[in-house]
Amino acid sequence: MSGLDNKIAVITGGSSGIGLATARRFIADGAQVIITGRKKEALNEAVSELGAQATGFRSDVTKFEDLDYLFAEIEKQFDRIDILFANAGVAPLAPFEMVTEAEFDTLFNINVRGLFFTIQKALPLLAESASVILNASVVAQKGFANTSVYSATKAAVRSLGRTLAAELSPRGIRVNVISPGLTETPFWGKVGLSEADVTAFGAAVVEQTPLGRAGRPEEIAAVAAFLASDDASYFTGADLVADGGQIHV
Repeated sequence: MSGLDNKIAVITGGSSGIGLATARRFIADGAQVIITGRKKEALNEAVSELGAQATGFRSDVTKFEDLDYLFAEIEKQFDRIDILFANAGVAPLAPFEMVTEAEFDTLFNINVRGLFFTIQKALPLLAESASVILNASVVAQKGFANTSVYSATKAAVRSLGRTLAAELSPRGIRVNVISPGLTETPFWGKVGLSEADVTAFGAAVVEQTPLGRAGRPEEIAAVAAFLASDDASYFTGADLVADGGQIHV
């Protein structure tokens, strides 16, 4: 795989889980990485771990003032963006009949609206031939109980990947999607289900997965590194599913 030497990469939601693993991988491949997160302490810890090739900005993708400040600072300090990984997202799960209006709005506000306007506001800084990567999920393609709103948001992300690939292609900007399956991240401790329900859900998914296990964040990061690299120069509008074979076998 080609390296990411001299590339400027931005990862939203980069202080934990897939975002942090991707930051580590991008840095190992030579990129200068900017990560964002809502919690200052976690962000500072991540930047400290990542070292001199990392910069952190506390930023909430749902707040336009945060996004405006973020990209203004990136322009001042780095001048451009070569790679944008729109990764920030949440997944409180609930039975369909128990979803509240507030929960519905929160998921779409973060997972869809926040991602949409992150890319829009980054657009003036995206270099020619930049790589934009959207983090979706296999739930956009397969039905799982208790995921009605989350699945709908990720289906919207997948659709956006297609339309932006078409719209940004005249600038040579590639837009691709990653759809992880069940992945071992802190994310699964925050989904709003009981520990027993989370354990049962995970066991059911693993049972349906030919490789017989959940994915590791580093494995998803490897997919992001490929899409960010020149090795993926002929990929746009694609959805790379990394789920241990669950939905295709």
